[in-house]
Amino acid sequence: MERRYGSDRGQVAVEFTGMVPVVLGVIVLLWQAALVGYAWSLAGNAADEAARAGTVGGAGACAAAAQGSVSGAWSVAAECGEGGDLYTASVKVNIPVLFPGFDVPVPVTGTAAVAREGDE
Repeated sequence: MERRYGSDRGQVAVEFTGMVPVVLGVIVLLWQAALVGYAWSLAGNAADEAARAGTVGGAGACAAAAQGSVSGAWSVAAECGEGGDLYTASVKVNIPVLFPGFDVPVPVTGTAAVAREGDE
């Protein structure tokens, strides 16, 4: 029986062990990017809902609609106001780190404006 020196036996195990952290890091980065995109989507939708509710019910309804359109795990702050013929809403949603509820103080802002339908 001949003994082979320099064989590549076990090489797959070594390469797998070396690549696992890289693959996991890429997955975490992709998941974080998806959360940032979802936060943008939530902020825009919450601003639309808040502006529509604010034209009818005022600032209280505006803030309640912004909070109600986003799950409780997400941090939401709404600013509502009137600007002539438009009712505006600006909603800030904090970006979570890996899962909602563990936020960094970096907000994503969504804004919306709705035309007033006057009783004039």
